[in-house]
Amino acid sequence: MRVGIITGSGTYALRGLSATTEVLVETPYGEVRVTEGNLHGVDVVHLSRHGNGHERLSNLVNHRANVWALRERGAECVLGLTACGAVDPDLELGSLVIFDDLHFISNRLPDGSLCTYFDQVGDPQRGHWVLHGGPYSAALVSALTQAALEAEISFQTGGIYGHVDGPRFNTPAEIAALSACGVCAVSQTGGPETVLSGELELPFALVGFITDHANDVVPGQPTPVTTLFELVGRSSEVFAELLMRALPLIAAAQGTLAAAGSVVRFAPADPQR
Repeated sequence: MRVGIITGSGTYALRGLSATTEVLVETPYGEVRVTEGNLHGVDVVHLSRHGNGHERLSNLVNHRANVWALRERGAECVLGLTACGAVDPDLELGSLVIFDDLHFISNRLPDGSLCTYFDQVGDPQRGHWVLHGGPYSAALVSALTQAALEAEISFQTGGIYGHVDGPRFNTPAEIAALSACGVCAVSQTGGPETVLSGELELPFALVGFITDHANDVVPGQPTPVTTLFELVGRSSEVFAELLMRALPLIAAAQGTLAAAGSVVRFAPADPQR
């Protein structure tokens, strides 16, 4: 099988990826550059959402093109890896969260348009993504949890991911509101990736690496910017350890992988009726 991997801040290439080929993928939403190869015995297609040198801030990421390109290149499931700010003060800096729910009320792309592929009247694939039990693939969450245990990584399975718009960070009032909704960690890219993968019926899982405590989560003790960037740099190593163990487990679970929820599609309109 082929696994799609989206990486973010601090991880612009996959450690250990061999037999690599770079491909420029044409999509209805723009061009996307991906890298294909073999990682720990598994066929993968990798996409760096920010690009080399972090050339794109979160407000310039083309999510629709990215997810479409991964499916176009044969990804049968997708893993999203993201650096996160902790909203839960008990989350340890440098630890992982394997999310099981999403807070993304705005459902908007960075340009302000609605986060969906269903934007054409009469599109035969148009429909509603109906969620049962959360937006992330249970089989992928299970494989990632087992992998984190085997790697002896500090982690938490379960938690609400909060999508926030960038590029600025959030105010104390905004973080407090998210906390009241049960959000445990935030970043600026995971919401659209989750929703768009769901609409394409791609099994998707999201893993966050905690780089800082969000604004006023620990009153009077903001995370130093130097610490944030140090942890962003360390995230690549931790994600590499997780993938080394997770990818073979995901490949072995190929027959049980399923996208979260279901897309209820409408038949094309009949012009005779």
